[in-house]
Amino acid sequence: MIDFANVLLISTSIGTQWPGRAATSGGNEHSNHIDALISVGRRSAEEYVSEDWAAVAKAINDRVSELGWQQRELAKRSHVSQAIVRELQHHVVERRRSARTLEALSLALGWHPQHLAAVVAGRRPPELSEPVSDDGDTMWSRMDALEERLSEVTDRLTEIQTDLATVVDYVRQNRK
Repeated sequence: MIDFANVLLISTSIGTQWPGRAATSGGNEHSNHIDALISVGRRSAEEYVSEDWAAVAKAINDRVSELGWQQRELAKRSHVSQAIVRELQHHVVERRRSARTLEALSLALGWHPQHLAAVVAGRRPPELSEPVSDDGDTMWSRMDALEERLSEVTDRLTEIQTDLATVVDYVRQNRK
């Protein structure tokens, strides 16, 4: 499987286009890099197939029943919309949910923050006392990577601004 995060870093460092994207007529390759940054968090079809959303539905339904709650109560306590809670409980829409949604539901149900993420991945859910692990694919890890890249872009823009100021000064002096 291709690691698109590494492709992105290599692509941006050598100034190439993002795979599958042609340069726009205005030569705006920056939009290609923005699209690439957005795509970093996306996963392959194989990763989606291995997700067990039926197990998530069962885990949520069992726990909600154990607690004597209704969907509305879980939605209220987790700050997740009742429509999403319904979709998950009835397993009617099979799509990836954000790590934040799974974490909010896990916490509201009195579980470890990564409980439902482990269930969907087919792993043993962590005990409530276990530390929260960062497997490098969490939103925070991706945010850190984006923040680092944004810092690099900011530094480069500062260099360009300095170069541009030098050119403007040169042109102004030679006009007189």
